[in-house]
Amino acid sequence: MRRTSAWTLILMVVAVTAGSVQQPQGQPGRGRPNVVLIMSDDMGYGDLSSYGATDIRTPNIDSLGRDGVRLTDFYSNGVLCSPTRAGLVSGRYQQRYVVENVFANADTRGLKVTGNSLPQVLKNDGYATALVGKWHLGRTVSPRLHGFEYFFGLMGSHIDYWHHNRGPDQYDLWENETSIQQDGYMTDLITERSVRFIEQNAAARRPFFIDVAYNSPHWPYQVPSKRSPAPGTGAHQMPHDPGTATRADYAAMVESVDQGVGQILRTLDRLGLANETLVIFTNDNGGEWLSSNKPFFNRKWTVWEGGIRVPALLRWPGRIAPGRVSDQVGITMDLSASIVAATGSTLAANARYEGMNLLPILEGRAPEVERTLYWRTNVGNRTMKAIRSGDWKLVVDANHVEVFNLRLDPGERNELANQRQDVAQRLRPMLARWEQDVDAEALVNEPEAAAATQSRLGGPGRAGGAARGPGGPGPGARPGGPGVRRGDPGGARGAGIAPAPGN
Repeated sequence: MRRTSAWTLILMVVAVTAGSVQQPQGQPGRGRPNVVLIMSDDMGYGDLSSYGATDIRTPNIDSLGRDGVRLTDFYSNGVLCSPTRAGLVSGRYQQRYVVENVFANADTRGLKVTGNSLPQVLKNDGYATALVGKWHLGRTVSPRLHGFEYFFGLMGSHIDYWHHNRGPDQYDLWENETSIQQDGYMTDLITERSVRFIEQNAAARRPFFIDVAYNSPHWPYQVPSKRSPAPGTGAHQMPHDPGTATRADYAAMVESVDQGVGQILRTLDRLGLANETLVIFTNDNGGEWLSSNKPFFNRKWTVWEGGIRVPALLRWPGRIAPGRVSDQVGITMDLSASIVAATGSTLAANARYEGMNLLPILEGRAPEVERTLYWRTNVGNRTMKAIRSGDWKLVVDANHVEVFNLRLDPGERNELANQRQDVAQRLRPMLARWEQDVDAEALVNEPEAAAATQSRLGGPGRAGGAARGPGGPGPGARPGGPGVRRGDPGGARGAGIAPAPGN
């Protein structure tokens, strides 16, 4: 069954209006690399063998680090799916476009189309571009409006892995702007379509950029070896539910992603493209309750390290020496800047990407540099925020301001606000100035959404943080108040957040 949406008309209009400014598609110069960017969904930092997992086997993903570089201090732009994906596509802090929470099914807004999105920049420069997998940047905004020539996957946050729906007549599997139904496990379908896109463009001798956006191991926790019993059985299983999913189920999902990565890498080898292709693997945020975020504190939904520290591995033969491990601090939107630099593409003056090109550092041509990075989320109508500057991190969690030295204390177990007020006095104003800057631009980019959000959460800049709501300190607060550390550092101690539909 196939349904064509109103996107088709919108895309025709965009194509006509953009035609005068887009560069003609032609054979690019020699030596321009292909780019395969692979992003998993809700995988924990400690869920890969190369990052410490002992119960999950990921030889193919791990091979990217053996043949290239593995980063230890890499971060997601956001604490949830949509914010991080917005940071990747826009190349900027997603708060500038009022994307701090997930896009829900009912939302009529999506990521703002600027003409400067990463896939659009590459498409303008002659690259074939594709998104295969999860979009989650607004159901009313086609990925193709942002420059993806081809799209196959889901528009929303999650679907039944076997039936590709959320419930009766709620199918969410698309090819471009057409709703489709196709048999198969979703991870396998993403792999198959990715391989097909690579083969087609290899045959056409056209350089390509593909965003392979696996929706696994995001819930529902459905394994590849057992078909889900009925359409729409994609509920979020929780640890207290009878007959709930297990870590073994989760491991099978992660290993299925790894097998898919292996197929993609073997395709590049078979086509003679491995030496001409930059391959990147990362994840969109910290893991969920079945994940392992060790050695970090907490998980997805929070700005604690367990919610934002993610794996990142890059392979580029002849450019990145094999077997490197780097503690260079990076963030999702750095991948956007790095891909533009690797492909030699040109950014418009008004693009203003905020990430940095990591490749000179990862190739050993430049020394590592200190970074200052920011996070903020308004999950549950309250705010958590953080800044990392060098080795120091400041977290604003409800009415607590806390200080950590991540080099000495990556698990955030030794809170230092009572000793290092100098750090708090330096970082807290920096965080406030960043908030004022992104909020001011958000009022220009998305005036209605920004005004509504800022009004609800205390105005532009939101200085002072959000007050605690009734019944306790809210999401991310640790039991016992500031400085108290209990339980497994990889767990979600005191997360306090109930999952909302569509995260």
